[in-house]
Amino acid sequence: MEAGHLQSSWLLTSRNLERKHSISVHFSNFHVHHKYETAYFITRRRKKSYDHQSVHISCSSEKAPASVLKSDSSPALSDESKITKMQLLRKSKEVEEYLNGRCLYLVGMMGSGKTTVGKVLSESFGYSFCDCDTLIEEAVGASSVAEIFKSYGESFFRDNETKVLQQLSFMRRLVVSTGGGAVIRPINWTHMRKGITIWLDVPLETLTRRITAVGTHSRPLLHQQSGEVYTETMKRLTALFEERGESYANADVKVSLEYIAAKLGISDVCKITEYAIAFEVLLQMENFLKR
Repeated sequence: MEAGHLQSSWLLTSRNLERKHSISVHFSNFHVHHKYETAYFITRRRKKSYDHQSVHISCSSEKAPASVLKSDSSPALSDESKITKMQLLRKSKEVEEYLNGRCLYLVGMMGSGKTTVGKVLSESFGYSFCDCDTLIEEAVGASSVAEIFKSYGESFFRDNETKVLQQLSFMRRLVVSTGGGAVIRPINWTHMRKGITIWLDVPLETLTRRITAVGTHSRPLLHQQSGEVYTETMKRLTALFEERGESYANADVKVSLEYIAAKLGISDVCKITEYAIAFEVLLQMENFLKR
């Protein structure tokens, strides 16, 4: 794979409030052009006040149709979660004062809830949400990570993962859900260090239950296992964590679901809501940023 080529163009308003990034990546066998847009629209009101409108990112390629990942793309909140939502909004305002628009990168094992929690965080901060695996799929023109592994191999996937993280490192106000293996390459940490890295630490037993409940077909590092599914999945996840555990520990912030469960008096980690996890993320981020 040839080195990627980055172009960044800026559209300036009178207050420098709208910006666009245009990113091109060149590969040996095809060319992909991504256009990432982060736009801040402000409308003038009386008494010189301003109203911030929605922020979005659009990604398109010659190999895949455009998709829009919006900051309001998280699932609707249930009635019993509304109080938690207000707590999240209040705490996010306090944390944002120290964040200065830096991106958030969620790292952790497959099945740890990075996408689900990431969408809650993006809504709380008014950030846009990006799933790194989805961007790789679009760049390659594949329907899934499993297809990329099967057709091109893991090394090809990791090369594209690094390229996507490099591109995202030039942007601001994003919550990025990374793949479980993104932490194994030191260069990826160089890119993610431009933002705040957050490790969602979930017990292996919980991960195994989550993954086997929905099947391993979308997990290329697990799908080829033979034997009893739960046992083999647990073995493989244990081996992967042994390889990656020290790398996850490099994150700026660690959020342990076992700690949250103990604090809330919950016996089953699986019963912790994504809002409770997101709130703990904010608390740990605040501690880190205030050091």
